[in-house]
Amino acid sequence: MAASIKDVAKEAGVSIATVSRVLNDVDVVNEETKKKVLAAIKKLGYRPNIVARSLKTQRTRTVGIIIPDISNQFYPEIVRGAEDVANIYDYNIILCNTDLDVEKETEYIKVLKEKMVDGVLYMSTCLEKTTMDLINELEMPTVFAETIDENKSFPSVTIDNSQAAFDAVQYLLNKGNKNIVYVGPKEEIVNAISLRYKGYKRALEKNNIAINKNLICYSGMKARDSYSNMMEFISKGERFDAVFCTSDEMAMGVINALRDKNIKVPEEVDVMGFNNVYEASIFYPRLTTISQPMYDMGSVGMRMLIKIINKEPINKEHYVLNYQLIERDSCKK
Repeated sequence: MAASIKDVAKEAGVSIATVSRVLNDVDVVNEETKKKVLAAIKKLGYRPNIVARSLKTQRTRTVGIIIPDISNQFYPEIVRGAEDVANIYDYNIILCNTDLDVEKETEYIKVLKEKMVDGVLYMSTCLEKTTMDLINELEMPTVFAETIDENKSFPSVTIDNSQAAFDAVQYLLNKGNKNIVYVGPKEEIVNAISLRYKGYKRALEKNNIAINKNLICYSGMKARDSYSNMMEFISKGERFDAVFCTSDEMAMGVINALRDKNIKVPEEVDVMGFNNVYEASIFYPRLTTISQPMYDMGSVGMRMLIKIINKEPINKEHYVLNYQLIERDSCKK
C-alpha cells in the first residue's frame, strides 16, 4: 500500500501541516526539520497526490511541450534540453507531437489547458492566427522555442534565421555559384523556416543577382517531399549550380534526387543544409550546413518558462542564440 502524508508525518515526528509546508517549499520550516521530512519521504517512497495538490495550489508542476514532428531529429534534441532543465526544477513533461497538423495542434493546446499544465514550451512549423488567438485566450504561460511569432508577443528563444540563411547563401556565392535553387516552404508561411527565404533573397540582392522565380522550389518538410519536388524541378531543365535547403532533411531528399538524375554532389552541384542534425554528419556526402544550438534552445526556453510560471523576472523577452556554418562534403572545397 502506498505511503500517505500521514505516514510521512509519523515517520518524521512532525505534523501533517509541516510535511505539507516542506512539499510546497514554504520557507517557515527550519533546515533540520526539512531534512527529517525529506528523509522520511525518501524512506517511505512517498509521492504526493498531484490532483489534490494542484486543486489547493493551482499548480501541477507539469509543463506541456508541443512539437511539430517527432521523427525530425531537430526537435527531440530541443526536447532533451528542455526536459533536463524541467527535471532539475522538479517539473514533469507532457509531450505533444502534432504531425504538422494545425487542427491537431490546436486540439493539443486545449487538452493541455484541461490538464491544468503550468505552462507550455511551443514549437510550430505554421504560426496560424487562430492558434495564436487560442493561446492568448486560454492564458497559459507560453514560451516559443526555435521560432517567433510575427508580433513578438510571446517570449522566445531562437537564432537569427534570416541572417543565418544569408550567410549560407553567401557561402555558396563565394564558391563561384550564381544559379542557386531555394528549397523550402512558401514565403507567406509565418515561421522560422520561412524567414530563411528572406535571407536567401537578401544575399542574392546584395550580390546584384536578380531573383529568378524559376529557381524557387517550394517543398514540404519531409525528405520525401523535397525528393519529389526536386525530381520535378530537374525535369524542367533549369540551369543551376547550387541548392540552398532550409533543413537538413530536405537537403538529404534533394541529394538523393540529384543522385538518381546522375548529377554529382558536390562536383556538379553544391548543396547546403540547415540545422546540423546528427544524420547530417553521417549522410553521404556529409552535409555542409548551418548548425543550430538545439539543446540550448530547449534548456533556455524551459528556464524562461519556469521563471514566468513562478512570476520571477526574466533577463530577456527574446533570446537570439549563436549559430555556426559547418563545412563538410556537400559543397566544393
